[in-house]
Amino acid sequence: MELSTALFEYLEIFHNRQRRHSALGLLTPVQYELQQPPVA
Repeated sequence: MELSTALFEYLEIFHNRQRRHSALGLLTPVQYELQQPPVA
């Protein structure tokens, strides 16, 4: 159980935020969010 939790956290929290996504113009999710204008 601990291994599956650790793996899920790594993939969902770290890896997916660092890898580039083609749907986001090959930006990481963090880079994409930083480019978006603030929501009023």
